[in-house]
Amino acid sequence: MKSRSLSVGAIQTSYGDDLKDNIARTEGFIREAAKAGAQVILPSELFQGIYFCTEQNPKWFETAYPADRHPCVLALTKLAKALKVVIPISIFEKDGPRYYNSVVIADADGEILGTYRKSHIPDGPGYQEKYYFRPGDTGFKAWTTKHGRIGVGICWDQWYPECARAMALQGAEVLFYPTAIGSEPYDGALDTHRRWQRAMQGHAVSNAMPVVAANRIGLEDNAGAKQRFYGHSFIADHTGELVKSLGDKDEGILVHTFDLGEIEHYRADWGFFRDRRTDLYAKSII
Repeated sequence: MKSRSLSVGAIQTSYGDDLKDNIARTEGFIREAAKAGAQVILPSELFQGIYFCTEQNPKWFETAYPADRHPCVLALTKLAKALKVVIPISIFEKDGPRYYNSVVIADADGEILGTYRKSHIPDGPGYQEKYYFRPGDTGFKAWTTKHGRIGVGICWDQWYPECARAMALQGAEVLFYPTAIGSEPYDGALDTHRRWQRAMQGHAVSNAMPVVAANRIGLEDNAGAKQRFYGHSFIADHTGELVKSLGDKDEGILVHTFDLGEIEHYRADWGFFRDRRTDLYAKSII
C-alpha cells in the first residue's frame, strides 16, 4: 500500500487570564512544533484563558465570541496559513443567545473548514460546563484537510466510544482531543490520568488509528475555586501504544510521524469495520 506520512503535534502548557498572552504562548509552541515537522498541531481545550467552568459566574459569558470573529481564530488562522499547518482551535463560541464549547478547524491555507461543537457536556464538581454550554448540534465530524482526514472531539467527548467510532466511520485517519482535565475537588487524592489515557488508547485500538490528546498543566484559582490540571498529554499509535507523552508538570510539545498508508492496511487486515453488525446495533442500543 502506498506510503502517506502525517506528522502530528500536541501542545502542553499552562494558561492565565490574559487572552493576548495565551494566544502568543500558543503561537510560540505552534511555531516550535511546525519547525519540528508537525503538520497538524493541537492546542488544549479553551486555551483562551483559565478553565472558568470550575464555578458558575455570568461574567464569563462576556469572553465568548462568534466563531469567525474569535481572537484565537483570527490569530491562528493567519498562523496556519503562514506555517502551512492545520490547527484545531478550541474556543468559547457565542452564536446569538446560544453558547458552545467549540473547535474551529483551520486548514493549512488559512481557510476555516468549519466548526464542531462539543456534544457531551459534563456537570460536576470542578467541571460545571452545563451552566455555560449548550450540547453541540453539529454532530460528529471528520475533516478533509490538506494534510489528511482528521476527527476532532472535545474533552468529555473522549470518554465516549461512539464519538470516536462515528468519526472513524466518516473516514478520519487520526483522532484529536483538546482537553482540560485535572484534580477532582471532592477528592484531592484522586488522580484519573491513567484511566483518561486508557479510554483514548482504547479508541486507538478499536478503530485502528492514532489518537492525539493535548491537556493543560498548572494550578488555577478561579475566585477561590482551585483546580490543578495534570497534563500527561500524549500521542498513541494505531495499536494504542503511547509513542510520545509528557508528565504532569512538563511544558512543551509532542511530535510524531505516522505512515497512514501502512495504518490503513493494518486497519483493513484486522477487520474491525468489516465485521460490524449494524443490523443488530439498532435493536440493542437505547
